[in-house]
Amino acid sequence: MRAALGLLSFFYIYWSNILLLMKKLILLFLTLITLNSTAQDTTLTTKKVDPLLLQLNNFHNKIANLNLDISTLKLDDIDWKKITKFATIYGAINGGTSLSDRDVFSVTNGLQTETIETPYDYSIILGVRKIARMGYEPKEAFKTGKENSFSDASTVGKVKGFEYLFEFSYVRQEGENYTNQHHFLRYIDDEYILKGEYLEDGFADIKYFETSQRYRHKIESLDHLTFLPKELKKGKFSFNIGAAQRLSEPYGFDPLEEWQLSNGNLHYTFLALEEGYSVDFTNLEGIQYLDPSGNVVATNTEVWEAVVIPEMLANYTEKKRDELENTIQHSLIFGFYFYLNT
Repeated sequence: MRAALGLLSFFYIYWSNILLLMKKLILLFLTLITLNSTAQDTTLTTKKVDPLLLQLNNFHNKIANLNLDISTLKLDDIDWKKITKFATIYGAINGGTSLSDRDVFSVTNGLQTETIETPYDYSIILGVRKIARMGYEPKEAFKTGKENSFSDASTVGKVKGFEYLFEFSYVRQEGENYTNQHHFLRYIDDEYILKGEYLEDGFADIKYFETSQRYRHKIESLDHLTFLPKELKKGKFSFNIGAAQRLSEPYGFDPLEEWQLSNGNLHYTFLALEEGYSVDFTNLEGIQYLDPSGNVVATNTEVWEAVVIPEMLANYTEKKRDELENTIQHSLIFGFYFYLNT
Protein backbone atom coordinates (compact mmCIF):
# COMPACT_ATOMS: atom_id res chain seq x y z
CA MET A 1 0.00 0.00 0.00
CA ARG A 2 2.84 2.39 0.86
CA ALA A 3 4.54 1.60 -2.45
CA ALA A 4 1.33 2.33 -4.36
CA LEU A 5 0.80 5.63 -2.54
CA GLY A 6 4.43 6.53 -3.13
CA LEU A 7 4.10 5.84 -6.85
CA LEU A 8 0.88 7.86 -7.00
CA SER A 9 2.56 10.75 -5.20
CA PHE A 10 5.46 10.58 -7.67
CA PHE A 11 3.12 10.93 -10.64
CA TYR A 12 1.30 13.82 -8.96
CA ILE A 13 4.56 15.73 -8.56
CA TYR A 14 5.83 14.65 -12.00
CA TRP A 15 2.69 15.77 -13.81
CA SER A 16 2.58 19.00 -11.80
CA ASN A 17 6.11 19.96 -12.85
CA ILE A 18 5.43 19.10 -16.49
CA LEU A 19 2.21 21.13 -16.49
CA LEU A 20 3.87 24.17 -14.91
CA LEU A 21 6.64 24.04 -17.52
CA MET A 22 4.14 23.74 -20.36
CA LYS A 23 2.15 26.61 -18.89
CA LYS A 24 5.19 28.91 -19.09
CA LEU A 25 5.98 27.85 -22.66
CA ILE A 26 2.41 28.33 -23.86
CA LEU A 27 2.14 31.74 -22.20
CA LEU A 28 5.34 32.78 -23.97
CA PHE A 29 4.06 31.42 -27.28
CA LEU A 30 0.69 33.19 -26.97
CA THR A 31 2.37 36.44 -25.90
CA LEU A 32 4.58 36.42 -29.02
CA ILE A 33 1.58 35.76 -31.27
CA THR A 34 -0.56 38.51 -29.79
CA LEU A 35 2.33 40.99 -29.82
CA ASN A 36 3.05 40.19 -33.47
CA SER A 37 -0.62 40.55 -34.39
CA THR A 38 -1.07 43.91 -32.66
CA ALA A 39 2.26 45.26 -33.93
CA GLN A 40 1.12 44.89 -37.54
CA ASP A 41 -1.48 47.65 -37.04
CA THR A 42 0.74 50.78 -37.22
CA THR A 43 -1.88 53.36 -38.21
CA LEU A 44 -4.20 54.94 -35.63
CA THR A 45 -7.53 54.05 -37.17
CA THR A 46 -10.78 52.86 -35.68
CA LYS A 47 -10.95 49.10 -36.15
CA LYS A 48 -13.17 46.31 -34.95
CA VAL A 49 -11.64 43.81 -32.55
CA ASP A 50 -10.34 40.72 -34.33
CA PRO A 51 -12.38 37.73 -32.99
CA LEU A 52 -9.41 35.36 -33.26
CA LEU A 53 -7.11 37.78 -31.43
CA LEU A 54 -9.75 38.20 -28.73
CA GLN A 55 -9.96 34.41 -28.31
CA LEU A 56 -6.17 34.21 -28.01
CA ASN A 57 -6.16 36.93 -25.35
CA ASN A 58 -8.88 35.12 -23.40
CA PHE A 59 -6.96 31.89 -23.71
CA HIS A 60 -3.81 33.63 -22.44
CA ASN A 61 -5.63 35.06 -19.42
CA LYS A 62 -7.22 31.72 -18.52
CA ILE A 63 -3.88 29.93 -18.58
CA ALA A 64 -2.20 32.69 -16.56
CA ASN A 65 -4.81 32.34 -13.78
CA LEU A 66 -4.99 28.54 -13.88
CA ASN A 67 -3.72 26.64 -10.83
CA LEU A 68 -2.13 23.40 -12.05
CA ASP A 69 -0.27 22.35 -8.90
CA ILE A 70 -1.89 18.90 -8.71
CA SER A 71 0.76 17.70 -6.24
CA THR A 72 -1.38 19.34 -3.53
CA LEU A 73 -4.35 17.13 -4.41
CA LYS A 74 -5.55 15.06 -1.44
CA LEU A 75 -7.06 11.60 -1.88
CA ASP A 76 -9.69 12.39 0.77
CA ASP A 77 -11.06 15.13 -1.49
CA ILE A 78 -11.74 12.70 -4.36
CA ASP A 79 -15.37 11.69 -4.84
CA TRP A 80 -14.89 7.93 -5.42
CA LYS A 81 -18.65 7.36 -5.76
CA LYS A 82 -18.79 9.76 -8.66
CA ILE A 83 -15.71 8.19 -10.26
CA THR A 84 -17.13 4.65 -10.17
CA LYS A 85 -20.68 5.64 -11.16
CA PHE A 86 -21.72 4.24 -14.56
CA ALA A 87 -18.56 2.08 -14.71
CA THR A 88 -19.02 -1.27 -16.46
CA ILE A 89 -17.36 -4.56 -15.48
CA TYR A 90 -17.26 -6.94 -18.43
CA GLY A 91 -15.87 -10.29 -19.46
CA ALA A 92 -15.87 -12.25 -22.71
CA ILE A 93 -14.67 -15.58 -24.10
CA ASN A 94 -14.15 -15.88 -27.85
CA GLY A 95 -13.04 -18.83 -29.96
CA GLY A 96 -12.38 -19.65 -33.59
CA THR A 97 -10.45 -21.85 -35.97
CA SER A 98 -6.76 -21.20 -36.54
CA LEU A 99 -4.36 -22.50 -39.20
CA SER A 100 -5.17 -25.73 -41.00
CA ASP A 101 -3.14 -28.87 -40.35
CA ARG A 102 0.07 -29.16 -42.37
CA ASP A 103 1.78 -32.38 -43.51
CA VAL A 104 5.58 -32.51 -43.45
CA PHE A 105 7.40 -35.30 -45.34
CA SER A 106 10.87 -36.69 -44.63
CA VAL A 107 12.95 -39.34 -46.41
CA THR A 108 15.87 -39.54 -43.96
CA ASN A 109 14.99 -43.08 -42.82
CA GLY A 110 12.47 -43.96 -45.47
CA LEU A 111 9.32 -42.01 -46.21
CA GLN A 112 7.89 -40.49 -43.03
CA THR A 113 4.93 -38.18 -42.62
CA GLU A 114 4.39 -35.76 -39.73
CA THR A 115 1.25 -33.69 -39.29
CA ILE A 116 1.71 -30.29 -37.65
CA GLU A 117 -1.47 -29.20 -35.92
CA THR A 118 -2.21 -25.66 -34.79
CA PRO A 119 -4.84 -25.54 -32.01
CA TYR A 120 -7.87 -23.28 -32.26
CA ASP A 121 -7.66 -19.61 -31.34
CA TYR A 122 -9.34 -18.23 -28.25
CA SER A 123 -9.33 -15.16 -26.04
CA ILE A 124 -10.41 -14.56 -22.46
CA ILE A 125 -11.03 -10.90 -21.68
CA LEU A 126 -11.80 -9.26 -18.35
CA GLY A 127 -11.99 -5.53 -17.72
CA VAL A 128 -13.70 -2.51 -16.26
CA ARG A 129 -14.35 0.70 -18.16
CA LYS A 130 -16.01 4.06 -17.79
CA ILE A 131 -15.98 5.90 -21.11
CA ALA A 132 -18.99 7.98 -22.11
CA ARG A 133 -20.31 7.01 -25.52
CA MET A 134 -20.45 9.83 -28.06
CA GLY A 135 -23.86 10.65 -29.48
CA TYR A 136 -22.84 9.65 -33.00
CA GLU A 137 -21.64 6.20 -31.96
CA PRO A 138 -23.95 3.19 -32.33
CA LYS A 139 -25.01 1.30 -29.22
CA GLU A 140 -24.36 -2.41 -29.62
CA ALA A 141 -26.92 -4.86 -28.27
CA PHE A 142 -24.23 -7.54 -27.76
CA LYS A 143 -20.60 -7.00 -26.85
CA THR A 144 -17.64 -9.34 -27.29
CA GLY A 145 -15.09 -7.28 -25.35
CA LYS A 146 -13.09 -6.51 -28.50
CA GLU A 147 -14.95 -3.35 -29.50
CA ASN A 148 -12.99 -0.25 -30.42
CA SER A 149 -14.79 3.07 -30.35
CA PHE A 150 -13.90 6.64 -31.20
CA SER A 151 -14.32 7.48 -27.52
CA ASP A 152 -11.37 5.26 -26.55
CA ALA A 153 -8.88 7.16 -28.72
CA SER A 154 -10.51 10.59 -28.62
CA THR A 155 -8.58 13.57 -27.35
CA VAL A 156 -11.48 14.56 -25.12
CA GLY A 157 -14.53 12.80 -23.75
CA LYS A 158 -18.21 13.55 -23.68
CA VAL A 159 -18.35 14.25 -19.94
CA LYS A 160 -16.15 16.07 -17.47
CA GLY A 161 -14.12 14.17 -14.88
CA PHE A 162 -12.36 10.83 -14.77
CA GLU A 163 -12.67 8.22 -17.52
CA TYR A 164 -10.75 4.97 -17.49
CA LEU A 165 -10.19 1.54 -18.97
CA PHE A 166 -8.47 -1.43 -17.27
CA GLU A 167 -8.42 -4.57 -19.40
CA PHE A 168 -6.56 -7.88 -19.25
CA SER A 169 -6.79 -10.61 -21.87
CA TYR A 170 -5.23 -14.03 -22.32
CA VAL A 171 -5.03 -14.94 -26.00
CA ARG A 172 -3.95 -17.90 -28.11
CA GLN A 173 -3.43 -16.92 -31.74
CA GLU A 174 -1.95 -19.18 -34.42
CA GLY A 175 -0.69 -21.53 -31.73
CA GLU A 176 1.13 -18.86 -29.70
CA ASN A 177 -0.01 -17.67 -26.26
CA TYR A 178 -0.01 -14.00 -25.32
CA THR A 179 -0.99 -11.92 -22.31
CA ASN A 180 -2.30 -8.54 -23.38
CA GLN A 181 -3.06 -5.46 -21.29
CA HIS A 182 -4.57 -2.08 -22.03
CA HIS A 183 -5.09 0.46 -19.28
CA PHE A 184 -5.64 4.18 -19.38
CA LEU A 185 -6.84 6.88 -17.03
CA ARG A 186 -7.71 10.37 -18.20
CA TYR A 187 -9.10 13.44 -16.50
CA ILE A 188 -11.04 15.93 -18.60
CA ASP A 189 -11.56 19.48 -17.46
CA ASP A 190 -12.75 22.62 -19.22
CA GLU A 191 -9.20 23.94 -19.03
CA TYR A 192 -6.89 20.93 -19.33
CA ILE A 193 -6.68 17.20 -20.08
CA LEU A 194 -4.43 14.63 -18.35
CA LYS A 195 -3.96 11.07 -19.53
CA GLY A 196 -1.83 8.06 -18.63
CA GLU A 197 -1.86 4.88 -20.72
CA TYR A 198 -0.18 1.45 -20.68
CA LEU A 199 -0.47 -0.89 -23.67
CA GLU A 200 0.94 -4.39 -24.12
CA ASP A 201 0.05 -6.36 -27.26
CA GLY A 202 1.95 -9.62 -27.50
CA PHE A 203 0.93 -10.54 -31.04
CA ALA A 204 1.94 -7.13 -32.43
CA ASP A 205 5.00 -7.06 -30.11
CA ILE A 206 4.20 -3.59 -28.75
CA LYS A 207 4.58 -2.43 -25.17
CA TYR A 208 4.76 1.15 -23.90
CA PHE A 209 3.72 3.53 -21.11
CA GLU A 210 2.66 7.04 -22.10
CA THR A 211 1.51 10.18 -20.32
CA SER A 212 0.21 13.38 -21.88
CA GLN A 213 -0.82 16.81 -20.65
CA ARG A 214 -2.85 19.27 -22.70
CA TYR A 215 -4.22 22.74 -22.20
CA ARG A 216 -7.67 22.98 -23.70
CA HIS A 217 -9.45 26.08 -24.90
CA LYS A 218 -13.12 25.91 -25.85
CA ILE A 219 -14.62 28.22 -28.45
CA GLU A 220 -18.01 29.12 -27.03
CA SER A 221 -19.49 30.35 -30.30
CA LEU A 222 -18.71 29.83 -33.98
CA ASP A 223 -20.94 32.63 -35.24
CA HIS A 224 -17.97 34.86 -36.09
CA LEU A 225 -16.66 32.23 -38.56
CA THR A 226 -18.74 33.48 -41.47
CA PHE A 227 -17.31 30.98 -43.96
CA LEU A 228 -18.88 28.03 -42.09
CA PRO A 229 -22.29 26.71 -43.19
CA LYS A 230 -25.15 27.41 -40.82
CA GLU A 231 -25.41 23.74 -39.76
CA LEU A 232 -21.73 23.49 -38.74
CA LYS A 233 -21.99 26.57 -36.51
CA LYS A 234 -24.06 24.45 -34.12
CA GLY A 235 -21.02 22.29 -33.36
CA LYS A 236 -18.63 22.49 -30.44
CA PHE A 237 -15.02 23.40 -31.19
CA SER A 238 -11.91 23.43 -29.03
CA PHE A 239 -8.17 23.34 -29.59
CA ASN A 240 -5.42 22.07 -27.33
CA ILE A 241 -1.67 22.20 -26.97
CA GLY A 242 0.60 20.19 -24.72
CA ALA A 243 3.22 17.46 -24.46
CA ALA A 244 3.46 13.68 -24.33
CA GLN A 245 6.07 11.34 -22.87
CA ARG A 246 6.43 7.70 -23.90
CA LEU A 247 8.55 5.00 -22.22
CA SER A 248 9.12 2.03 -24.53
CA GLU A 249 11.61 -0.18 -26.28
CA PRO A 250 13.67 1.55 -29.01
CA TYR A 251 11.49 0.52 -31.96
CA GLY A 252 13.14 0.52 -35.37
CA PHE A 253 16.30 -1.23 -34.17
CA ASP A 254 17.47 -3.93 -36.62
CA PRO A 255 20.03 -6.26 -34.99
CA LEU A 256 20.57 -8.12 -38.30
CA GLU A 257 21.69 -5.04 -40.22
CA GLU A 258 25.37 -5.57 -39.43
CA TRP A 259 25.23 -9.10 -40.86
CA GLN A 260 23.94 -8.08 -44.28
CA LEU A 261 26.20 -8.47 -47.29
CA SER A 262 26.69 -5.83 -49.98
CA ASN A 263 24.11 -7.57 -52.19
CA GLY A 264 21.45 -7.33 -49.47
CA ASN A 265 21.54 -11.01 -48.49
CA LEU A 266 22.09 -12.13 -44.91
CA HIS A 267 25.29 -13.93 -43.93
CA TYR A 268 23.31 -16.26 -41.65
CA THR A 269 25.80 -19.17 -41.62
CA PHE A 270 28.61 -17.02 -40.26
CA LEU A 271 26.21 -15.54 -37.68
CA ALA A 272 25.18 -19.06 -36.61
CA LEU A 273 28.85 -20.01 -36.13
CA GLU A 274 29.36 -16.88 -34.02
CA GLU A 275 26.35 -17.90 -31.89
CA GLY A 276 27.90 -21.30 -31.11
CA TYR A 277 26.51 -23.52 -33.86
CA SER A 278 28.92 -25.76 -35.72
CA VAL A 279 29.11 -27.89 -38.87
CA ASP A 280 30.66 -31.38 -38.82
CA PHE A 281 31.97 -32.59 -42.20
CA THR A 282 33.90 -35.56 -40.76
CA ASN A 283 30.93 -37.75 -39.93
CA LEU A 284 30.81 -40.89 -42.08
CA GLU A 285 27.01 -40.72 -42.36
CA GLY A 286 27.18 -37.27 -43.91
CA ILE A 287 27.18 -33.63 -42.91
CA GLN A 288 25.80 -32.73 -39.50
CA TYR A 289 24.77 -29.38 -38.03
CA LEU A 290 25.09 -29.00 -34.26
CA ASP A 291 23.59 -26.44 -31.86
CA PRO A 292 25.67 -24.69 -29.12
CA SER A 293 25.00 -27.64 -26.77
CA GLY A 294 26.45 -30.15 -29.24
CA ASN A 295 23.11 -31.69 -30.25
CA VAL A 296 22.54 -32.60 -33.88
CA VAL A 297 19.79 -30.32 -35.21
CA ALA A 298 20.05 -31.07 -38.95
CA THR A 299 21.64 -33.62 -41.26
CA ASN A 300 21.14 -31.77 -44.54
CA THR A 301 21.31 -28.23 -45.83
CA GLU A 302 17.58 -28.01 -46.55
CA VAL A 303 16.57 -28.59 -42.91
CA TRP A 304 19.39 -26.34 -41.72
CA GLU A 305 18.17 -23.39 -43.81
CA ALA A 306 14.42 -23.98 -43.45
CA VAL A 307 14.19 -24.88 -39.74
CA VAL A 308 17.35 -24.18 -37.75
CA ILE A 309 18.36 -20.83 -39.25
CA PRO A 310 14.96 -19.11 -38.69
CA GLU A 311 14.95 -20.29 -35.07
CA MET A 312 18.53 -19.07 -34.60
CA LEU A 313 17.70 -15.66 -36.10
CA ALA A 314 14.62 -15.30 -33.89
CA ASN A 315 16.63 -16.11 -30.74
CA TYR A 316 19.45 -13.75 -31.76
CA THR A 317 17.04 -10.89 -32.49
CA GLU A 318 15.24 -11.35 -29.17
CA LYS A 319 18.54 -11.48 -27.28
CA LYS A 320 19.80 -8.28 -28.86
CA ARG A 321 16.54 -6.45 -28.21
CA ASP A 322 16.54 -7.55 -24.56
CA GLU A 323 20.01 -6.02 -24.17
CA LEU A 324 18.65 -2.56 -25.04
CA GLU A 325 17.33 -0.24 -22.35
CA ASN A 326 13.94 1.43 -22.57
CA THR A 327 13.94 4.97 -23.89
CA ILE A 328 11.81 8.02 -23.10
CA GLN A 329 10.48 10.02 -26.04
CA HIS A 330 9.09 13.55 -25.65
CA SER A 331 6.63 15.00 -28.14
CA LEU A 332 4.87 18.33 -28.53
CA ILE A 333 1.14 18.20 -29.28
CA PHE A 334 -1.21 20.58 -31.01
CA GLY A 335 -4.71 19.48 -31.95
CA PHE A 336 -8.31 20.47 -32.28
CA TYR A 337 -11.65 18.85 -31.58
CA PHE A 338 -14.96 19.45 -33.34
CA TYR A 339 -18.16 17.75 -32.20
CA LEU A 340 -21.48 17.91 -34.04
CA ASN A 341 -24.37 15.58 -33.37
CA THR A 342 -27.79 16.13 -34.92
